[in-house]
Amino acid sequence: MPTSPACFAFAPRQRRWWLAALVAMPVLVAAAYDASRVLETAAGRGPRVAEQAQALVQQIERSGTQDELLRLKDINDFFNRRLAFKDDSVVWGVPDYWATPLESLEKRAGDCEDYAIAKYFSLAASGVPTAKLRMVYVRARLGGQSLAHMVLAYYPQPGAEPLILDNLRPEVLPASQRADLTPVFSFNTEGLWQGTGQVTAGDPLARLSMWRDLVAKVKAEGFL
Repeated sequence: MPTSPACFAFAPRQRRWWLAALVAMPVLVAAAYDASRVLETAAGRGPRVAEQAQALVQQIERSGTQDELLRLKDINDFFNRRLAFKDDSVVWGVPDYWATPLESLEKRAGDCEDYAIAKYFSLAASGVPTAKLRMVYVRARLGGQSLAHMVLAYYPQPGAEPLILDNLRPEVLPASQRADLTPVFSFNTEGLWQGTGQVTAGDPLARLSMWRDLVAKVKAEGFL
């Protein structure tokens, strides 16, 4: 997919889109991050993946000593620098594939979902509570078009304006400064939130089936 919340500057209706109600979804229980298992898994995929995984583990360790806002910037920069944007059809030969962080680092490429996935699990590994993180499907205005896109949102407090981590914008920005994005639905390992927009970015239930499969793979790699 191309392109890809203190005080509130955005309209009340837009705020409701970002701060939508929780919809029931089975809770996925997370295990602990295991850096040694991440490195062992990466080593089994070859020296290039092992090198990338070592850099990621070191970044996660550094980020774990920093305040959360700095963690967001550093993890966001890490993947934006290391991954090239490419469609799943090019990278994986299928229309839609959700890659784990190690899979993305192995390919050195991914689409918007893969950037958001890698940042989500790396921030969680650094100690950011998953309750503060949401994968967000949005409609993004780009070049006169409205395109399906995914970003990662960070909520510093419940009900607060989120900060948005995106693969085409290098800055971590408040949602009020991303007027080009209209949130549709969001989810994490704890729940699903449905927005109030009139357009959709895919079937949430179908997408969440892929999410559950992805979480199982990520756990096997040691990120959860």
